[in-house]
Amino acid sequence: MTKTNIIVEPGKQEIVMTRIFDAPRERLFKAYTNPDGIPQWWGPRYLTTTVDKMEVKQGGLWRFVQVDPDGNEHGFHGVYHDIVSPERIVQTFEYEGAPGHVLLETVTFDEQDGKTKLTTQSVFQSVEARDGMVQSGMEEGAVELMDRLAELVERS
Repeated sequence: MTKTNIIVEPGKQEIVMTRIFDAPRERLFKAYTNPDGIPQWWGPRYLTTTVDKMEVKQGGLWRFVQVDPDGNEHGFHGVYHDIVSPERIVQTFEYEGAPGHVLLETVTFDEQDGKTKLTTQSVFQSVEARDGMVQSGMEEGAVELMDRLAELVERS
């Protein structure tokens, strides 16, 4: 399994994550945009994820809800701004536990020799907002999310 690389440069408002998947980009893009598959990979394993809404089109809304073992719910939502299948997704992302902290996320799928390099660039409203996300433990969760996505793509 390949490693997820996470770049958090001091003083910048972004986080960039990359990972190489052993799958063609069409398969990876489908896994990323299929509401039935989202609960199998989105977030850490100890959380249960439900897709409340997922309109994968320009202007479409998405909302996922995660439930922890104690029954606490954590909602996330956004708007799809650009979908170019199977190349790119541009969307907003907001954790409902911290309303008003909206980030812009661009996900690109670059195929190279039958494998796909997935790059996620998350741009925050401020360095402080980005640092708050990092301090929340997002890196560990993101690595597990990417591991789970790789497992799903390899099974399909």
